[in-house]
Order: sequence, then structure tokens, then C-alpha cells
Amino acid sequence: MTEDAGVTYREAGVEVDAAQGALGRLVSWVGRASHVRRDGSAVGQSILESGLFAAVLDLGNNNGLALTTDGVGTKLRVAEMADRYNTVGIDCVAMSVNDLVCVGATPVSMLDYLAVQKVDAAVFEEIGEGLFKGAELANVSIPGGEISQIGEMLHGYLDGSGLDLVGTAVGTVALDELVVGEGITEDDVLIGFKSNGLHSNGYSLARGVLFDRLGLGIDEDVAEFGHTVADELLRPTAIYVRPAVDILASGARVKAFSHITGDGLLNLLRIRSEVGFLIDFLPEPEPVFELIQRGGKVSDEEMFFVFNMGIGFAAVIDRADAESARAIALNYGFESWTIGRPLESLVGKVMIEPKQLVGEGGGFSRY
Repeated sequence: MTEDAGVTYREAGVEVDAAQGALGRLVSWVGRASHVRRDGSAVGQSILESGLFAAVLDLGNNNGLALTTDGVGTKLRVAEMADRYNTVGIDCVAMSVNDLVCVGATPVSMLDYLAVQKVDAAVFEEIGEGLFKGAELANVSIPGGEISQIGEMLHGYLDGSGLDLVGTAVGTVALDELVVGEGITEDDVLIGFKSNGLHSNGYSLARGVLFDRLGLGIDEDVAEFGHTVADELLRPTAIYVRPAVDILASGARVKAFSHITGDGLLNLLRIRSEVGFLIDFLPEPEPVFELIQRGGKVSDEEMFFVFNMGIGFAAVIDRADAESARAIALNYGFESWTIGRPLESLVGKVMIEPKQLVGEGGGFSRY
């Protein structure tokens, strides 16, 4: 990489294209297991196709069990660098429960899996503190989990500090009330809910710019942030469960929810309707995004594919119900905006008008 070259996700060590190809091979087998039960009934079988935000099992009598699993990712390396672990448990909860509500489910419970290079009681306690706080925010129980000591397989920032943290969440949903992006029309609107910074995505690129390229220290104060690098990068992922559940309970005609994680606003396309989206307004994102882009000379195309860029959650909703939904979100402290609308002419695409970007498939490009 030359001095003037912009940093990319690939150069930061994330091979998106290779991962997609490998995923296809995995899913070709695992997908067959979605209907592996052969007792003659539909009970326990998956009723949603791959690509939506959660799996849903038919439990009979119109009852569905929604399941998701996700991890904190390389944000954990920042926690190791800062020797601060009391928020990553919130991230662990958030990354799964935010996906659950995207199919209309009410999260109920989750389990965690903690793999460590070396047992450290203080680290365990801090992680537990975050899991508890995340459970409170998501209104779920954590009845158990698993700890694995695999020192020969993990390598931390410091000797013995390696770890991984993953969660699996479950929720309930009536099968006739699933939210899967059906029936979206051009009369609906797209609402974007404010993110809390980077959340838990793009940390390989973020670390590559902030630490390697800019040479910032983990405890260094940054004027743009108004606090230290660690304070910024360890801000926990926002949990959108309570406003999303209340919006549904209010009777608002929600056509789709989207958790904006890796792939950015392309997550809007995880729906069943033949539409795309025109985004004609974007709020100013948190300063961390601008510093990463400027410091790493990262293109808009790359930024909007890797990061949430200030929108952590989104809803496609009937225009008449949009303002009441936004009021509910604000009651929980979440600022939101009408950021665009569905368009049949953009099927399979997301057009970000303020940045002159169009996204489909594996990324964004200029138009």
C-alpha cells in the first residue's frame, strides 16, 4: 500500500468475497438441515428462507420460535488493548436480539459462549456485568451459557488475553404476524434510527486506520470525540428491542425492520418485496466515521459497505404511521429520521442520493 492509497477492508484482513463463496458451500449443506425432522409434522421445522434476519421454527398452533446467533467480533481486540471488558457483553446481547426483532419476534432469552486463552476472574466479572446490562436493555433472561478454555487456539493482544464472545438468542412470534418485508409499496416510508457509533462492525478497518495508520494510542484523547479512543471504540451497540416491540404493539403497519450491521444499508434488501430503496436524506454520523474516512483515505463506497454510517436500525412503515413510530422511538431515547422510500424501479438496489452511490450484491459504486 502506497502512502497515498486509501485503506480498504480487504487490506485490513477481511476477505469479503472469499467469505461469501465459502458461506455458499457451508449453506449448501446446513440449509438441508432446516427440514431434517422426518416425523411427518411441520413442528420444529424452519419456515423462513436463508437471508432474512432470523430463523423461525414452527411450533404448531400459530406459534413460532425465532433464533439468531452472533458475536462481538474484533471489537474484542480493542477491549484487550484497553483492558476494559464491561461493555462487550452488551454488544454480545445486542447483535443477536436486534436481529430477532427484525422478523417481528419478541426476544425472550439468550445463551452466551465465552472462549478464553486464559482464565481471568476480573475479566469474567466485567463481561458478566455487560451481559447483565444488555439483558436488562433487551428485556431478556440469560439462564446459562458455556465457557471454553482453548489457550492453544487463541492469541490475544497481550499474553494470555485472547478471547471470543458469542451469543444465541430466542424469541417468540405468532406465525401470522411475522415481519419479513412483504407488501412494501411506494407509499411506504423508510425510517432510520440513530446508531451509537461503530456498534460491532468494521473494527478490522477501524483499527487499521486509527492505530496503524494514524498511530493513535488506546488511551489518547481525541478532540473530535471529546474523549479517548477507548471510550469511543468501546461504546456498546445500541439495543433497539424495546422501541421495536412497542412500535409493533401500537398497531403501526410495519412492513420491514432492518438491523444495519456489516454490508451497511444493503441490509435493507433482506426483504420479500420486489422493491429497492432511494435514500434522500442522511443525518450527520458520529465523528468517528469521518476520522476513519479522512485518516485512512477510505472511499465513500467502502465506508457505506463496511459501517452503519450513523443508521443502526431501520423500518419500512406505512406513511400514516411513521410519525407515531418515531415518537415511540424517541420515548426510548432514539433519534430517528425519514431517510427515504421504497421504489419499484430500484428493485434489488439501494441508492444513496446524498453520496451518489448505488448498492447491490457485493457493494456500492458511484452512479
